[in-house]
Amino acid sequence: QVQLVESGGGLVQPGGSLRLSCAVSGSIFGFYVMGWYRQAPGKQRELVATLSSVGGSTDYAGFVKGRFTISRDSVKNMVYLQMNSLEPEDTAVYYCNIASARLTGGAIWGQGTQVTVSS
Repeated sequence: QVQLVESGGGLVQPGGSLRLSCAVSGSIFGFYVMGWYRQAPGKQRELVATLSSVGGSTDYAGFVKGRFTISRDSVKNMVYLQMNSLEPEDTAVYYCNIASARLTGGAIWGQGTQVTVSS
């Protein structure tokens, strides 16, 4: 069974950078979409970025404003979210996700990593 474990979160000042990592346990083939989501206290979980296995296309939420980059390393079975120019509004728990018709429930979620942006 595929499992995801996030890491790399922490406390950073406004304008700083963090790189989040998602370790993928198990193998996945065919079409799938990797995603990063986030959830702040009292708010709904929202999409941050996605990466498709078809051509490696990426999509980003409007609030990213060119600051974040999603990428993958197939050799290490890792997915990354590079975050630059962080703002206090980016404070949230960030989750890694895989969506695929080959998965029993259609999607797999990690347990999340906390990102706090504050001076």
